[in-house]
Amino acid sequence: MAYRNGNYTAFYVAEPFNPSSLGANATKDFQYYNTLRMWKGADASFPFVDAHDKTYSVRDGSNWEYTLKPRLRERIRNSKNIVLFLSSVTLSSRALREEIDYGINNQGLPVIVIYPEYSTKESLLANGSLNQAVKNLWDNLPIFRDSMGKVPTLHVPMGKDLIKQALQNKEFMIGSKGNPDFYWYKP
Repeated sequence: MAYRNGNYTAFYVAEPFNPSSLGANATKDFQYYNTLRMWKGADASFPFVDAHDKTYSVRDGSNWEYTLKPRLRERIRNSKNIVLFLSSVTLSSRALREEIDYGINNQGLPVIVIYPEYSTKESLLANGSLNQAVKNLWDNLPIFRDSMGKVPTLHVPMGKDLIKQALQNKEFMIGSKGNPDFYWYKP
């Protein structure tokens, strides 16, 4: 049994992968992931444990079935939750579909959804519930939209303090997860 202490971060990276010198950094959602890494680098107490650092890296041209997919699954099995960046540029790529499908439907991982285009709790909400613009983003990733009701799912804006609070919330960790439902922080 794997020690599940990582945060598996899922984000869209353009396919086919851009071989420019910027590589994945040319994709906006990847830049948001790098923000979490930056916060951790600047503050060791920031509660982000990068599951992508738990196995050796793969090359972008690696074989999907024999290298990439098994590596993603191994990282997911070593994780306590999924941190999903969902934005207006997110598309349903093969890798992102696999990560969400395997993470939720096979491993039952809770999901912390970060909406980088929203900066406050209030901006996510309308009349005390998630606003329609946020819900419309779920259509960018149908496997998430259709599966998220199976696990506890916490919806948060892109703010360091709220993300820190979410990462420390035991209700959104595999070993102590709460009931499947949609959650958000009230203003």
